[in-house]
Amino acid sequence: MVLKLLFVNLLLLALVLCSGSTSFDEDADLEDLVPPENTGPYFETSASKNVTALVGKTAYLNCRVRHLGNRTVSWIRHRDLHLLTVNRYTYTSDQRFQSIHSPHLDDWMLQVRYPQRRDSGMYECQVSTTPPIGHSMHLSVVEPITTILGGPDMYINKGSTINLTCIIKNSPEPPAAIYWTHNNEEINYDSPRGGVSVITEKGDITTSYLLIQRAKAPDSGRYACNPTNANQKIVTVHVLNGSFL
Repeated sequence: MVLKLLFVNLLLLALVLCSGSTSFDEDADLEDLVPPENTGPYFETSASKNVTALVGKTAYLNCRVRHLGNRTVSWIRHRDLHLLTVNRYTYTSDQRFQSIHSPHLDDWMLQVRYPQRRDSGMYECQVSTTPPIGHSMHLSVVEPITTILGGPDMYINKGSTINLTCIIKNSPEPPAAIYWTHNNEEINYDSPRGGVSVITEKGDITTSYLLIQRAKAPDSGRYACNPTNANQKIVTVHVLNGSFL
């Protein structure tokens, strides 16, 4: 009986020891899963994104580098692998490019003054580690676009309403004014003809509606939408006596 109890106690002790060993191994495995502290440079990609800029309006590409230490930051244009800047020094003859950096921040910005469509493409922010590390981003340079819905030709039945819709996109700010012309003459909204009005809605996308009620044959011709800060767009209106097939 005594031997039986001793055997049971030894069995329980072995189970406890095994359980403790297993628990220790699990703790060690969990410790191995904790990543070591990153002491080398790395990019904070959430602050280094693609950029869309307007023709002629200064563009900024931002590169945020953590734990830079004594390494240098360079900007390289992918199109021709041209070195643009190193730290705050410009290495290109094109003085539109400049590196901007504040000592108390981790941001290195590439400034592009008076950007043109040809400046669109990939640019890389590179850190002088061994081997170097880099983060690329895309610059898209766009220009204001004017469109007239339904162009370049519109066919309107006599007596109906002519509705010309002009849309201006990619403008740095809403145009100060939009001038409509008919056969190269500015439209007079107070003319004896009557029934001519314009409605303009300004915003990121500006829309101007030219409304001409009770269309007549003399209303045919070339209509141009002329924003003060974007290109002109022309549509030709044909007023028909009957339906157009």
